[in-house]
Amino acid sequence: MAGLVETPFLGNKDKIEKGEERKGKSRGEEIGEVREKEMVPGTGSSIKRSGSRPQLDLSGAAIQGNFEERDPTILLPNQSDDISHLALDIGGSLIKLVYFSRHEDKRVDDKRKKTVKQKFSIANGSRRSYPILGGRLHFVKFETGKINECLDFIKSKQLHCDAGMNPRRWTVDNPPNENVVVKATGGGAYKFADLFKEKLGVSLDKEDEMDCLVAGANFLLKAIRHEAFTHMEGVKEFVQIDQNDLFPYLLVNIGSGVSIIKVDGDGKFQRVSGTNVGGGTYWGLGKLLTKCKSFDELLELSQRGDNGAIDMLVGDIYGGMDYSKIGLSASTIASSFGKAISESKELQDFRPEDISLSLLRMISYNIGQIAYLNALRFGLKRIFFGGFFIRGHAYTMDTISFAVHFWSKGDAKAMFLRHEGFLGALGAFMSYEKHGLDDLMVHQLVERFPMGAPYVGGKIHGPPLGDLNEKISWMEKFVRKGIEISAPVPMSPRATTGLGGFEVPSSKGDALRSDASNLNVGVLHLVPTLEVFPLLADPKTYEPNTIDLSDQNELEYWLTVLSEHLPDLVDKQAVASEGGTDDAKRRGDAFARAFSAHLARLMEEPAAYGKLGLAYLLELREECLREFQFTDAYRSIKQRENEASLAVLSDLLLELDSMSEESRLLTLIEGVLAANIFDWGSRACVDLYHKGTIIEIYRMSRKKMQRPWRVDDFDRFKERMLGSREERSSPHKRALLFVDNSGADVVLGMLPLARELLRHGTEVVLVANSLPALNDVTAMELPDIVAEAAKHCDILRRAAEAGGLLVDAMVNNNDSPKAGSSSVPLMVVENGCGSPCIDLRQVSSELAAAAKDADLIILEGMGRALHTNFNARFKCDALKLAMVKNQRLAEKLIQGNIYDCVCRYEPSS
Repeated sequence: MAGLVETPFLGNKDKIEKGEERKGKSRGEEIGEVREKEMVPGTGSSIKRSGSRPQLDLSGAAIQGNFEERDPTILLPNQSDDISHLALDIGGSLIKLVYFSRHEDKRVDDKRKKTVKQKFSIANGSRRSYPILGGRLHFVKFETGKINECLDFIKSKQLHCDAGMNPRRWTVDNPPNENVVVKATGGGAYKFADLFKEKLGVSLDKEDEMDCLVAGANFLLKAIRHEAFTHMEGVKEFVQIDQNDLFPYLLVNIGSGVSIIKVDGDGKFQRVSGTNVGGGTYWGLGKLLTKCKSFDELLELSQRGDNGAIDMLVGDIYGGMDYSKIGLSASTIASSFGKAISESKELQDFRPEDISLSLLRMISYNIGQIAYLNALRFGLKRIFFGGFFIRGHAYTMDTISFAVHFWSKGDAKAMFLRHEGFLGALGAFMSYEKHGLDDLMVHQLVERFPMGAPYVGGKIHGPPLGDLNEKISWMEKFVRKGIEISAPVPMSPRATTGLGGFEVPSSKGDALRSDASNLNVGVLHLVPTLEVFPLLADPKTYEPNTIDLSDQNELEYWLTVLSEHLPDLVDKQAVASEGGTDDAKRRGDAFARAFSAHLARLMEEPAAYGKLGLAYLLELREECLREFQFTDAYRSIKQRENEASLAVLSDLLLELDSMSEESRLLTLIEGVLAANIFDWGSRACVDLYHKGTIIEIYRMSRKKMQRPWRVDDFDRFKERMLGSREERSSPHKRALLFVDNSGADVVLGMLPLARELLRHGTEVVLVANSLPALNDVTAMELPDIVAEAAKHCDILRRAAEAGGLLVDAMVNNNDSPKAGSSSVPLMVVENGCGSPCIDLRQVSSELAAAAKDADLIILEGMGRALHTNFNARFKCDALKLAMVKNQRLAEKLIQGNIYDCVCRYEPSS
């Protein structure tokens, strides 16, 4: 990820002062000197802040995990104090826990970075081999009836300790602070206060339940891109909320009862209505009528029910006919439990499954109707539902959605929140003083979905995992080798009930699929250095993904491609990159099973991790590799291909210099397209590599570059670059070259093109990955490649010196300048991601700064120019170059064939 730019946040001054006071003082003295501060609430804020804890800097959040996994973890990159903020929402049924974890950043000292900082006026940051993951927010659930499990979890992870997330710091001589205060909301904050004091030695600071609920909802709706969704007839669609147009809205919280809240802004809300018929009603009546012992069991029964056996339907009254005059279908419920009156049956004569479904529909329909009537009362069309009653249960959401749609005649939609169960806990977390969440932007949150027990608060969760070895052991126990993995926790496909056209989840055995929030648990990473790429023509309508994976056939195809590529990736790349050790094999096996589980989960429920795109699938694979400590699986291949390509670079440059300007430009574009064949993410290309050396394959590829290409805008690009015979074109001021693969791709393709731009007097910025992905070159690797290339070319040498890439004098600076050399700079910046694709809504701050004066963008490679951004429009000139190395993609995107080429030039919008 990108190097950090210092982001102002409340508490910076306090941190500096603490640092100065810390000199000569022990940790105990420091803690003793932290005094209670009175926080002045912000405008309209109803949540009081406590200054009794160290300050948590949450400026710049990012979710770790897949989009729709509910309850993800948040990353806090600017966090420097040792803090273990913990907040709880203790309800009658569930305990929702939000906690902060520290994550150390591995920094790499790079002198070249200084020039980039000065050139682009970047205040802070140094190039890193890993993104800054200063901290994360995690979400976990426990049953209130098993509160001891929650207490054990907190104790084992030292979440209640005042000196941070590292349990190794606690010794007999350095015990935790006995006066720790933990924020909590919900009735259990009062009921269990003494238990927390007895077991953990902490005091619960009670926060108002309604304040927390609204604060949590506001944060999620403003900060998380794929938070809200609709759910109609089994189809989930994500809704992008404009944070500038969020208010007012109606928040319907369905717990034991129902509260309906009109939210007008941050801290501005009022409870306008409610009903005592809610989740408690469903559970209570269900328990009496069916003898179910748990809410989950009751929901499980409803999935096998037929409410037509007990409800009186319109068709029962009208002889199976619709009452079309007033818009009622035959399957519409005329009277819940109506048939129980007319039929001479006792309770035991009715199936518990039918009773449960009838109850569920009765209560859901009524809540939906009451909510819409309140929305109508205040002129609101945006209604969000949350609370214990919903719990990610598809049929419940369908029923509420149907009611809102029916009564509003389609004018209003029911919307749901992925983190709806954690609104209160998140709001309590935000009540800590100077938490920094208020200033978060949606592009500063990245959601990840690591595998393993710590992030799963559902039916299957193991003990807190202290390290990777424990995670692998947990997986080997619960996800055993030889057993087909259907998901991180086994799930089942949907089945149709035939009732009203609704599709509801079925179950496998006794495993309930109702509470997706138990499974879709991600990690929110807060990354303050991520920004929206400033050259996007319209950031609000920008969609990075080109391929629509909502098409089931497309989804199945790409999931199959990734699955088939997995054995080679594990054995020939990941494990081999670490010498084939037993440890590497064990981690490789764990990675394969974990990633297979993700793919199976997505095959079953494509929206499980949020709005799914091909870019996300490819990034998920890279994140999963990093999770099992394969940080650069293609390292040796990249080194070998870089060396082979650099060995022939001087011959290529001599060949280019012998050409006319027009011929040279065409040869350069042909060279980029030809060299783009070296892509270890393409199975067809990998098979091709066995047929010759890297240079032989490159030359063969160049010989086949016959125009016209499938997409061929070269003549338009040439005219912009060279002008006409009558008038010479003015050169571009600055060009951003988004590079792709290591080896021939960058050395023999993009570097010579960069050299030509430098000849024309254009500043060139090479944009590369912050983290390794496949055989893509990284921003950490590029300066060394440029330095080696500069030994063969004075143009590159002078430009690299001007760009600060040769500060270590890696080339002979006594070489005399040659004609045509340029002193305009050649620079390298990182893009802020570690994927073969790029989402330009989240790029590094240094890339955003470099884009300020850029008037040309060159996107190269399938991932950045085809899989993503093929349809993107920019404020400046854009050239998209790629060889299509997948037959299906070629057919779908350009109506062509594998190895067809794309040269797409788009003048500034």
